[in-house]
Amino acid sequence: MVFKRWIVGGALCAALLVAAAPARAQDDAQSDPSRLAAALNQPQLVRLGKQVYDRYCVGCHGAKGDGAGVAARWLDPKPRDFTRAAFKFRTTPSGTLPTDQDLHRSISRGVFRSSMPAWFLMAESEKVAVIEYLKTFSDRWSDPDEYEAPIFIPEPPEFVGEPASVVRGKELYGLMRCFNCHGDTGHGDGPSAPTLTDDTGRHIVPFDFTSGVLKGGPGLKDIYRTFSTGLDGTPMPSYSDSLPNEEDRWHLVSYIVSLRGSGAK
Repeated sequence: MVFKRWIVGGALCAALLVAAAPARAQDDAQSDPSRLAAALNQPQLVRLGKQVYDRYCVGCHGAKGDGAGVAARWLDPKPRDFTRAAFKFRTTPSGTLPTDQDLHRSISRGVFRSSMPAWFLMAESEKVAVIEYLKTFSDRWSDPDEYEAPIFIPEPPEFVGEPASVVRGKELYGLMRCFNCHGDTGHGDGPSAPTLTDDTGRHIVPFDFTSGVLKGGPGLKDIYRTFSTGLDGTPMPSYSDSLPNEEDRWHLVSYIVSLRGSGAK
């Protein structure tokens, strides 16, 4: 039965690509999945997306996209509730919808330190299709006012990781009161930690920076992106306004990276 579903899904995927998209469209999706979405017939794309979702995603995220799949009760953190259309890992400003590329990145490499796996072997057409299907769970996607252009994420400056940058980052960590949630030494044990909740009212634990890779990704640009956009649906704010100087955000990156593997409390 499972083998048959793979054959049917693969045949439908191939038919869509041959009938509806230029050969180069799938290659373009590597850098811009929205191009493939534009090339395929929208109703067929959503139907394929539902098949992909039912095959790979429904067990955790639920048939209604509300994060209440059969496996959800055993998972921590809980699966994303797509009906709220609030996404943590974005390149767009706080409070706005992610780009297709943002969703594509989360699907392709997964979410570190969670039950969300990396679907890097999934066909590009399936990723694009399931992204379109996810948008059917919330009316936010049909509101033009919910969209904003992504922010620019520059390459890390050469000073990132230098001792002076780490010192400045530690100063900013205090000035921005990051310790309220993440603790004086970055262990996630700040005075506010016991009272923090996400947008569903569930208790949320601040990240322990000493424990390794952050959920949003391991790279310097991943950390900078989080400081610049915040994590929607959580108490983690954007620092684009409160730290408008990009160099300050990079200094904060330096300090956070310095805490990795820094040992016991």
